[in-house]
Amino acid sequence: MTKLPAFTNEPYTDFTIPANRAAMETALAAVRSKLGREYPLLIAGKRRQAEAKLPSINPSGPAEVIGVHQKATKEMAVEAIEAAHAFFRKWAATDAEERVRLLLEASALLKRRKLEFNAWLILESGKNWAEAEADTSEAIDFCEYYGRQMLRLHSPEPLLQLPGERGHLRYMPLGVGVVIPPWNFPLAILAGMTVAALVTGNTVVLKPSSDTPTIGAQFIDLLLEAGFPAESVSLVTGSGSEIGDLLVTHPKTRFVSFTGSRDVGLRINQLAATPQPGQVWIKRVVAEMGGKDAIIVDAEADLDAAVQGVVASAFGFQGQKCSACSRAIVDESLYDAFVEKVKAGAEKLTVGPADDPGNYMGPVINRGARETILSYIEKGKEEGRLITGGEPAPGDGYFLRPTVIADVGPKAAIFQEEIFGPVLAITKARDFDHALELANDSEYGLTGAVYSRNPEKLRHASDQFHVGNLYLNRKCTGAMVGAHPFGGFNMSGTDSKAGGPDYLLQFVQAKSIAEKVS
Repeated sequence: MTKLPAFTNEPYTDFTIPANRAAMETALAAVRSKLGREYPLLIAGKRRQAEAKLPSINPSGPAEVIGVHQKATKEMAVEAIEAAHAFFRKWAATDAEERVRLLLEASALLKRRKLEFNAWLILESGKNWAEAEADTSEAIDFCEYYGRQMLRLHSPEPLLQLPGERGHLRYMPLGVGVVIPPWNFPLAILAGMTVAALVTGNTVVLKPSSDTPTIGAQFIDLLLEAGFPAESVSLVTGSGSEIGDLLVTHPKTRFVSFTGSRDVGLRINQLAATPQPGQVWIKRVVAEMGGKDAIIVDAEADLDAAVQGVVASAFGFQGQKCSACSRAIVDESLYDAFVEKVKAGAEKLTVGPADDPGNYMGPVINRGARETILSYIEKGKEEGRLITGGEPAPGDGYFLRPTVIADVGPKAAIFQEEIFGPVLAITKARDFDHALELANDSEYGLTGAVYSRNPEKLRHASDQFHVGNLYLNRKCTGAMVGAHPFGGFNMSGTDSKAGGPDYLLQFVQAKSIAEKVS
């Protein structure tokens, strides 16, 4: 393969340019003409139907059906694993450079169809235009980055050569991987998890979220168009309670790649740790399980920059990011001014249908999520002082106003528990050490940020703020592939560092080969 140019992140489309804005409107109209279609399963390279159906709806307007999907049966799930296992050796034997070529072709297709995928994200997951653009761009980045990383693994650094021996190291694929992505990054994370497994030579059984299955189906079609064998990746939609445990526990499942809630991640880890009859390996689990992320605003911070970073981190995509800021921990000397400025910033945010580019916030993902978030807000009103928001926003969709609750104590539920919605808790700190203590008072450890002009305090936070992704004088969301390897500590997961140079190592095993020579 010709040497590839150095990796660079996919540039974002500027929708303030009239031609780009018009093109995005055209893409939305084109995708809307395709809504309501039925999507089959893909098992053993064959399209399959199931008796029970799974509709996907637009959270900005629940009467609008995005797509109709199949609810796979347990028998279908078993068939998918067995078929993936049967094809594994052939796919693993495919030259690594050919797998990389296919992945780069998938990236090229994504680039050409970027606005189309943006439209699917806007309509099925409720992302605004900018968030959808970032999601699709990240999916492209994963394809480009992991392709280059696979070439690096294919030609590893040479080993120490002992006298009379010739030795080398080979990275070999594991087997069948079950990929279970989340609904909140239904293209980027789904694509990254899937292509990382495929490009390293594993076969994949993909079970997308039941909230965003259409995007998963569209991406599978793109992989097939790029030339990936239909037998290399299966699409199994349906209820997690019906088929999820079975996919994880099947003895021919070699690894599980999961992004989602703490409770589900822990259950997957527990199930995978128990060997099944006929199982001859210890299953790997790659898990990213959420966060309760804090931004510290120090007495020596640029207050306006801190407010801007907190508002963007707390309310971007309705707070439905595992990296979202849900706790602002503010030095007492700036506290009152910070609260007032955050209130003003939150109240400027527009809320409404995600396909309207004038709206900063769209809907939360479904009715159940909105009810859960509202229940946390009611609890928060008892635990702190409601500053703004705290109620649904007008419209047919699952809209909520950005909510700010101040004077929250460190043992409050809204300080400790992941809410996954547009709710920000603000807590007062006596000084910087106290702020760090409060920030670390969490079972999670995904992202965090510190605003301070004091270099010594930033160095101290770099050592003592216990998170996998720490940001200094910037927001705590928006990790970029190649620049910010992403994954967290503690109950935030296995610290897999997606988009980093070590990520693909989780999908391979190293074989050391030494040959005696005369």
